[in-house]
Amino acid sequence: MGNPPTILGKILDRKIVEIESRQHHLSLGSLREKSASMGPARGFSKRLRERVALGEAAVIAEIKRASPSRGVIREDFDPVSIAISYARAGAACLSVLTDVDFFQGSDAHLTAVRAQTDLPVLRKDFVIDSYQLYESRVMGADCVLLIVSALQPKRLAELYHLARSLQMDVLIEVHDETELALALGFDDAIVGINNRNLHTFETSLETTYRLLDHIPPQSLVVTESGIRSRGDIAAMRARNVHTFLIGEAFMRSPDPGAELAELVSG
Repeated sequence: MGNPPTILGKILDRKIVEIESRQHHLSLGSLREKSASMGPARGFSKRLRERVALGEAAVIAEIKRASPSRGVIREDFDPVSIAISYARAGAACLSVLTDVDFFQGSDAHLTAVRAQTDLPVLRKDFVIDSYQLYESRVMGADCVLLIVSALQPKRLAELYHLARSLQMDVLIEVHDETELALALGFDDAIVGINNRNLHTFETSLETTYRLLDHIPPQSLVVTESGIRSRGDIAAMRARNVHTFLIGEAFMRSPDPGAELAELVSG
């Protein structure tokens, strides 16, 4: 018998079915036409670099209702209200989960959030097909996530260049040295170090610490998952990591914006 599928494997299997279903409702050709008429994207990478240049912690504040490892994280879930509270608290950018089956997200969440704030928005999903990139542009994403462990190198390169041609920035997510080497081959990519192993969903900040020695100083690095305290942020900043993607710590708070303000106040 083979090994049982990992959480990531289950998500990717489901994503294939989802994309096929979506294409029946809206063809790739129609989606391309729609994407060509979209207004300019907001500079996601530019906004992060501006914050870092000011000596600030640049936070990508995430909006998600649930996760495969934690179940429902936030019962009282109003994406627009959360986004506005993040913006008022000083978030640099936003991240919105759009995966339906495992994170209880929605494309509509991203579209609504972007319409009500002026912050650049990351579509947080499991992108494996060009269809999803045109879809991301149409729903208003300014940046998309590409997960190295979910893609063959050739497909990663194809999707990266297509996303950039659609004026979106790309956050390339890595978890080990081999994946990092691939990500560093793309000059304009934002390198996201996920402290959560997507096969087991266990979290360790040591993942970021371990990979930092292999990253050129000019690279824009985001540490993702497991950041829960001012101490965590201070420890990362002492190692010259100033950009953070934080979700669960905010989603569990009665007031996500206040939690953000508190976390970066030290």
